[in-house]
Amino acid sequence: MENLSKRLVDKCVEAFIMGLEIYNKPTIRYRVEGFSFFICNAWELMLKAELLNRGISIYFKDKPGRTISLEKATQLIYPDKNTRIRLNLEKIIELRNISTHFITEDYEFKYAPLFQACVINFTNELSKFHGRDITKYIPQNFLTIHANYEPLTNEEIKLKYPAEIAQKFIRQANEIDVLNTEYNSDKFAINIAQKLYITKNRDKADFTVKVDKNSNNNVAIIKDLKDPSNTHKYSYSNVITAVNERLKKKNITLNYEAGFNQFVLSLFIDFYDVKNNSKFAYKHVVGNQSSYTYSQQLIETIVNEIKKDPQHFVESLKKAKK
Repeated sequence: MENLSKRLVDKCVEAFIMGLEIYNKPTIRYRVEGFSFFICNAWELMLKAELLNRGISIYFKDKPGRTISLEKATQLIYPDKNTRIRLNLEKIIELRNISTHFITEDYEFKYAPLFQACVINFTNELSKFHGRDITKYIPQNFLTIHANYEPLTNEEIKLKYPAEIAQKFIRQANEIDVLNTEYNSDKFAINIAQKLYITKNRDKADFTVKVDKNSNNNVAIIKDLKDPSNTHKYSYSNVITAVNERLKKKNITLNYEAGFNQFVLSLFIDFYDVKNNSKFAYKHVVGNQSSYTYSQQLIETIVNEIKKDPQHFVESLKKAKK
């Protein structure tokens, strides 16, 4: 068992390095999909090696020649489904599973923060579980993800792809944005951003700009049409995740054994007629199919209503339905 574990770790290091080399090579366009395949392979080998070290079999009882899936290995190593490392890995597994069906290179900008967190998580867990220092195999600077920072807008996505695929892209991106905000953890996503600040202190400035009060070019703030893909980013399941995360941060406990789940959300949607309120919900229609996404304002409203009376919140909704 010990030799098998060591061989798995040796292979996981190779898979990890291959994933990084593919992603950071500028001439490869298949890099998002390629990276997701190899990073998942690296995690699978590493976690299975750890299971063997713990004396846990990685084989099916009725099929001794077949090993368990990465999803199962992840659940065994990280039994708490809210563990940020597990949540990050599950998102990348999901990407790997859909990569053969959808072109994902246009959304590289959205996945890059997840990839960067996944790389750091892997190196930390490899050291913790197996005492391997990845920098003995590759230089430290190679662990930085070099992403393409020219993402397509939602409008460009809609123009480039058929409606069904465009809708799929936008929902995936919105889900990542939502979860990134709610989880707020560098174990789930590491964001890379460039921000500009105006300062009057020349010594603190990287470059200087000039404001001309005599200019004839007047500017004004204008209001533009809001894209529901940006204003209503939350899917049904993401609403549940977001509400639970916020309740946890506020130390609010709902007096309902199952917690804030699909049943409670359904009661709330019916009672407040959420789907007919444009502030809360937007109906997407693609062909003969329709679906709803929800706004940040809905999340805040639900949390505020629960905060008023967490002991009787669910019971009140049940009585109102009757």
